[in-house]
Amino acid sequence: MSTSFSSRTGARFRAFISAIAVSVIAVSGASICASKVQAAEEEHAVEISIKDHKFEPDSLKLPVGKPIKITVKNLDATPEEFESYELGFEKIIAGNSSAVIRVKPLKPGTYMFFGEFHQDTALGHIVAE
Repeated sequence: MSTSFSSRTGARFRAFISAIAVSVIAVSGASICASKVQAAEEEHAVEISIKDHKFEPDSLKLPVGKPIKITVKNLDATPEEFESYELGFEKIIAGNSSAVIRVKPLKPGTYMFFGEFHQDTALGHIVAE
């Protein structure tokens, strides 16, 4: 009898531990999803187009202290490199395609960006206030 009692107790204990593990995983997953949703809601999204080797708009007014999501649509057939020394990014965007650049929350100021392949025409700036 002690063997069958012991095996039933062991089985119950394993089931109990499994239930706790599933609960912890479920709560952790929900917490991670909630924080991702909250982060996405706090992110400020903007769009820039490249056409005829120029940015449109070439000036952006963005909020201070919020992460920024910049979607760049290259409407030209040739690639362009979207770059900013001050913001610390560079991204080659193929012709007739788009890319997303994420920028950390900004401090007040003006930040330049440019298209490295056409620096004479592809110029712009961000004003964070």
